[in-house]
Amino acid sequence: MFKFWGDGSQAAKDMVNAIAVRSTDNFNWTFIFILAVVFYVYWSEVKNKNTKAICAGFALYGVHWLYEIANAVIGHFFGYPLWSVSNASTTFILLIGVCWELSMMFSLAGIISWKMLPDDTSTMYFAKNGRKGINCRLVGAIEMALLFALFESFLAGTSNGSFIWVYKWWGVWPVFITTYVPFFLAANYVPDMEPKKRLRFLLCLWGTVALLLIVLIPAGII
Repeated sequence: MFKFWGDGSQAAKDMVNAIAVRSTDNFNWTFIFILAVVFYVYWSEVKNKNTKAICAGFALYGVHWLYEIANAVIGHFFGYPLWSVSNASTTFILLIGVCWELSMMFSLAGIISWKMLPDDTSTMYFAKNGRKGINCRLVGAIEMALLFALFESFLAGTSNGSFIWVYKWWGVWPVFITTYVPFFLAANYVPDMEPKKRLRFLLCLWGTVALLLIVLIPAGII
């Protein structure tokens, strides 16, 4: 049921080769329902003036998009991306490695991660007997990253190719270290930045994402 590494199989390659990016063949109304849920969550945070939670959401989601763009570029130039989603597993594929349902989940993941932290984010875990301990934001990021990596290993083992790993050297541990840890570090640390620096970070992050999408999609690269 769980799959921990890519197998380089022809079956995996065939599923990737069959991916129809931004095709509406499998489109259905769950697309709208999921979008409504995301709007509800964000506007609830706006109404409650929970700026840090909103920043956590945008920070992780922006990093997520940079990774997805990079993954699609890898797929274009090297034959196969590091990860993919199959046609059978989704209603709409945004880029070769991310579907609508997955992307909307990541739009909320930063908020969830932030809300799971103690109210005092300077809290140190394992601080006893004179030891300084580890900040709760770092511990939380590692915990969430491990959870997501393990769940991705389950998705990679599904028969419909919810996640497809082609390369034999790519799997749970690379995903955990190079992908999910940075995602949740952004979610847990960006909200506590000084407001002006936080705004600059988010503007630069999302400006870069927008520029890459505007250039690379019409060019046929992603």
